Amino acid sequence: MSSLDARIAALEAELRPLPGVLVAFSGGVDSGVVLAAAVRALGADRVVAATAVSPSLPASERAGAREFAASLGVRHELPRTDELSREGYRANAGDRCAFCKTELVEVLAPLAARLGIADVVTGTNADDLRAGFRPGIRAAAERGAWAPLARAGMTKDDVRAAARLWGLPLADKPAAACLASRIAYGVPVTAEGLARVEAAEAGLRTAMADAGLTVQDLRVRDLGGNRARVEVDVALAQRLAARDDLLAAVAGFGEVEVDPRGFRSGSMNELLPDPVRYR
Repeated sequence: MSSLDARIAALEAELRPLPGVLVAFSGGVDSGVVLAAAVRALGADRVVAATAVSPSLPASERAGAREFAASLGVRHELPRTDELSREGYRANAGDRCAFCKTELVEVLAPLAARLGIADVVTGTNADDLRAGFRPGIRAAAERGAWAPLARAGMTKDDVRAAARLWGLPLADKPAAACLASRIAYGVPVTAEGLARVEAAEAGLRTAMADAGLTVQDLRVRDLGGNRARVEVDVALAQRLAARDDLLAAVAGFGEVEVDPRGFRSGSMNELLPDPVRYR
């Protein structure tokens, strides 16, 4: 048995004893693999997918999540969460994600209970646990949600390999963190700010596609005021920086720069002081 086969078996072994499970399904590959594994282990009738709807979730992600859940034949709930009602989330200090995940689990746990389900699980993988400062993971765990991928030792590469093995359409889907992750720490999070980032990313992605530039990972980082930093696939960064016509598509920002280092997941954490980032 290969190491991937062993980890997939471990994942399914984590899920198989459960009477039922509610999967916090963001629409991404990690939680999508958890959802598919739960169906394989339990059957679709004992699995519920829940995708939280809020200004933090790009509208484009919602449609894809609905399609994927339907393809697996599972019940799909779309509960509303209100992260913006939490002062700590709006303040956007280094622990913002803790308030987001607290809101998420405190919405999903009662939903699961109403459906007669005891277990709420997330798409946190083994790499996430080793990634340093992740206050949201701790907040979710403290409120009873748990992570089958992490327990099974499945890394991000394992997750994508499993998705390909099972023929899942999101196997190569780019990472798509919440919109608030684009806003620099210390810059207050507002519904308007989230919408501005969403529109800027959509506009730039469309402009690049129209120019024949196929981009996988793209982020518009709100640095405060009218300043934005764009991160794209590193192979495209220099070409994009030379195209003022494309950067004009980053609507809502007066000053736009391109990061020559390219896209890096969690790059906003680089701006945190070390004692905060690694505590």
